[in-house]
Amino acid sequence: MDDLATRLPDISGDGLDEGSRQLAIPLDDLGPDGLVLPLGAALPESVPESVPAGSISQGRALALSDFNPPDLSAGERLIRLAYRLGIPGSTLAAPFRKPLRPRLLALVESPVAGDRTAGMALRAGHFLIHGVKAPIGQIDFVPAAKLTAPFERAVHGFTWLRDLSASGTLPQCAPTAQRILAAWLDANGLPAHKIGHRATRGAAWRVENAGLRLLAWLVHAPLVLSNSDTAQRQQQLDTMAETARWLDRHVTNEDDRLAQVAGWCAITAAGLLLPEGKPRRLFGEAGLVRALGELVGDDGGVLSRSPLGQMEAIALLVDLSACYRAARRDPPRALETMLGLLVPPLLALTHSDGSLGNWQGAGAVKAERIAALISASNVRTRPLRDARQWGYQRVAARPAVLQFDTSPPPLARHARHGCASTLAFEFSYGEFRLISNCGGAGFAGGLVPTRIEQGLRGTAAHSALVLGDANSTAVLINGKLGAGVGEVEVDRRTITLERGQATRIEASHDGYVQRFGLIHRRILILRDDGSELRGEDLLMPAGRGKTGKVPFAIRFHLGPQVTLHLHDNGLLADTGKGATLVLPDGSHWQFITGAEKLEAEESLWVDGDGRPHAVEQLVIQVLVSRGGGNFGWLLKKMG
Repeated sequence: MDDLATRLPDISGDGLDEGSRQLAIPLDDLGPDGLVLPLGAALPESVPESVPAGSISQGRALALSDFNPPDLSAGERLIRLAYRLGIPGSTLAAPFRKPLRPRLLALVESPVAGDRTAGMALRAGHFLIHGVKAPIGQIDFVPAAKLTAPFERAVHGFTWLRDLSASGTLPQCAPTAQRILAAWLDANGLPAHKIGHRATRGAAWRVENAGLRLLAWLVHAPLVLSNSDTAQRQQQLDTMAETARWLDRHVTNEDDRLAQVAGWCAITAAGLLLPEGKPRRLFGEAGLVRALGELVGDDGGVLSRSPLGQMEAIALLVDLSACYRAARRDPPRALETMLGLLVPPLLALTHSDGSLGNWQGAGAVKAERIAALISASNVRTRPLRDARQWGYQRVAARPAVLQFDTSPPPLARHARHGCASTLAFEFSYGEFRLISNCGGAGFAGGLVPTRIEQGLRGTAAHSALVLGDANSTAVLINGKLGAGVGEVEVDRRTITLERGQATRIEASHDGYVQRFGLIHRRILILRDDGSELRGEDLLMPAGRGKTGKVPFAIRFHLGPQVTLHLHDNGLLADTGKGATLVLPDGSHWQFITGAEKLEAEESLWVDGDGRPHAVEQLVIQVLVSRGGGNFGWLLKKMG
């Protein structure tokens, strides 16, 4: 520790007051074990620059992909136009024949696996959603029933059919599926003339839920149609056809792009699997390609910046591709291209163990689920390292992985569980997460209480700097975001050391400029062997300096398997503080800061099943001058 103290003397910098200088750990001397260059200094000739400096503003950060509908003949374009204008598909497909009764033309085999545990719970008589069990008999299936968001999606979107199908054979699972479907139809089954009227208001008739429901019925048709009662089976088929007609008329009324994609996938699947469906298929393909182009940025990330949304988009396209295979048709090239674009950004947010990072409402989805989804997509690719449009930087220094949010939050119209997470990071080593975010806002309504959903979306729920106990971007209700971060500057470089190399990422945001007149800049430097992560958080005045001081906190939420031992005494000549992080494999990590005060507080971490876990967090809390300051810290593997 004495050697470390000699390597971390006090630094001085222009524009910093005396108090700020005393809190800083130096990051300006490469030396024998140095990791970083002084801020703004030129790189030596031996240092390659992997990414040029640049800024990402909200107005241009998330450029839209441009996809064209499939090439059609003149006759097919005319059919599609006529169908869009409201001419029935049966009239266009066979104008001189009586419309055929709905029936299923093919059986679909989806490669997307469900949750067997949730499926077994269904067979035992319970919905199991994000850790909460609810008896099937106590669920209110009417459209206006007050259900939490996860239960609403499962009950009215029939997403549980995938889990049920994974829990056993068809004879074992079909009775449960038909029992739930019969209860839902009793509460929601509608004659044709009521579709689209008051009776179809409520959660059951939101475009996303209706699209998910119809697609689930078509993909898992054997579960819901294995009924010996012919009249009841025909009623179920009629309901599928009526739902498809309802989506034809209402899908474009939905503002949420992912919800639109769910609706268009269901319309296209119905066109493939129900009689006289060619006009609907042509209509659906054109709408789907257009909606995908509005959903996804040009590096493949969904504009909500949500890994959960990314996973849902992949699953929808995989299911639709399975429908094309069942109908013995080739899917449009744009769908295959889109799947190829969607997978690398999702992989970029996986940690060393393959599980998902806690970003934009997601929990730590298990590696097995991610791997199964990627396998089902049939896309073989590597993680996207530098997603400048989607906004997540990834550094893989085996066996360590660093994830860094270097983008403005999603625009309000795209946000679903929007989080004020700009310049937050997560860090894992091997199978363990050392630094994480709380996550889980997208699971609120299960074991995660709805009342803390907004708190989980705030800056303080992320491993980030919080100034004046305020969010860097305003967190609003219904998953939306307000004013805050408008521009992020990013500079990524590989720097050469005397012993190895390191990756240096420097980013800044303007989320606190309007309120406090300060720009937050964060520098992260990770050694190429993953054994040492250095960081520096700088607050710099924007424009003319202001007087006074502002409280701030730099938060480091620890992983669920980390045991924390906080040192009471100063480590660096009575000016620094430190802590030891112990992992289950017996390895130790040392956290050191030059700040006057380092504290441990309670925190929360949400896993991929929506279950919250009590964890701890390290917090650096001091006052900073309105003239700015810088605050360094070090996370180093010992032994």
